[in-house]
Amino acid sequence: MKIFNDWKTVILFCLTLGLAPFVPEPHIWGKLKWIMGGAAGMKPMDWFDTLFHGLPWLLLIRVAVLNLISLVKPTRSQE
Repeated sequence: MKIFNDWKTVILFCLTLGLAPFVPEPHIWGKLKWIMGGAAGMKPMDWFDTLFHGLPWLLLIRVAVLNLISLVKPTRSQE
């Protein structure tokens, strides 16, 4: 889908869903710290929540990698 390949949309997803709620710290940051600390006491809902808030960041990484590959990979007309 085109929406998942658009930089502006993916960055908007990251800044809203990827970081919400913002106070006292971004939610995804708290979840990542929890996982790095051993994930003691995490329930399936917490893992789903991590995936839900992390998906925009994964999309951003995907778009960045695809754009880098397209820059490095020569087009057929240049061969």
